[in-house]
This record gives sequence, C-alpha cells and structure tokens, in this order.
Amino acid sequence: MWLLVPLYILGVVALWAAFIHAPTERQMGEVQRIFYFHVGAAWTAFFAFFIVFVAGILYLWRRNPFWDEFGAASAEIGVVFTTIVLTTGPIWARPIWNTWWPWGDPRVTTTLVLWLIYVAYFILRSSLPEGEKRARFSAVFGIIGFIDVPIVFLSIRWWRTIHPIVITRTGNRLEPEMFQAMIIAVVAFTFLYFALLFLRTGMRLQHTVAEEMAHTLRERSE
Repeated sequence: MWLLVPLYILGVVALWAAFIHAPTERQMGEVQRIFYFHVGAAWTAFFAFFIVFVAGILYLWRRNPFWDEFGAASAEIGVVFTTIVLTTGPIWARPIWNTWWPWGDPRVTTTLVLWLIYVAYFILRSSLPEGEKRARFSAVFGIIGFIDVPIVFLSIRWWRTIHPIVITRTGNRLEPEMFQAMIIAVVAFTFLYFALLFLRTGMRLQHTVAEEMAHTLRERSE
C-alpha cells in the first residue's frame, strides 16, 4: 500500500517528538510521555465514531451497502483505539493519581460507556443476518451511539474531574515542544486510521461479495 511509507515516516517522527523533542514534564516525569499516544488514540477514536455517524446517515439516505461496511470498518477501528485509550490511561494514572482506575471520574466513566456502546454495536450486528435489516439497525445504532462522543469531550468542562484541561479558549497549557509532539502524534494516529479504514473496508466488501456469490451458487444448485 502506498500509505505505508508516509505512515512509517510519521510513526518515526511521532516517536522522536514524544521521547526526544518534548521535554520531561517537571511534576509527572517520564510517564507523562504516554500523554501523546493517549491523546492521539482518543482523537482518532472520536473521529472514527464520527465517520460511523456519517456513514449511518448516508446509508439510511442512499441504502447503499458500501456505507454499511464503511461504517462497520470505522467502528472496528474506533473500538481498537478506545481500548488503547482505556489501557494507556491507567498506566499513566497509577504513578500520578495513585490508582489504576479513578471510579467516578466523568471522563473515565463516559469513555468506558463509549467503548461499551460500540462493543454493543458489534453484538447487534452479529445477532442479525446479513442484509438490509442489519445495515439499517446498525446505522441507527451508530448514529445514536455517537451522542456519547461530545459528552466524553466536554465531561471535563461540565463536571468536576481530575483530568486536566489542556486546551482552553485562550490557548493551551503545554510547553511549545509538548504541544508540537501532541499535534504530530494526532496526525500520525489519524494517518494510521485512514490506512486501517481503507484496508478493513476493502476486506469487508470482498467478504460481502464472496457471501453473495456463495448464496447465488447455492440457489442455482437447488
């Protein structure tokens, strides 16, 4: 794939920015470097679920099976990146907050709910036979499930939380090199998302075509 070369370059640059270019945070120390990958994964998960939302609307409008597979592929990637968020978060939290999982924290709780929503999305898909009904139900579920994304994002502004507000209306609270490392990580993760999206969508469409051909052959043989 032509995407592999720029993806590799971006990955190397992101690692350099996180571990060499960005200075060590004064209070948290080296463990703070997880922040760049944590934020990159979170942004990518949000974007992936936004694509599920858009694909759901397009499917309900056009009834084109492509948008169903496109949305499902994006949901898969979103679940993977949300899992990364829920994994890197505790690794970062343990030495800083003295707990692996701060129960009751709005950002943590709403992120876990987001992960559960899209796991349920795939449980729904697996419980229905392939076809228009599964695609329609999945589209509606994906549209409604996206509601939690802005809730996760705004949770640290709506409720009291131990999560810091890094970016405000007046700017950001990071040193310039840290902010640059964060942006590079976000770009690298976004590029990885698109590479995975093209790959998974193609695989899902090939599977659908193979299933349709097998179904046609079975009908002819009867």
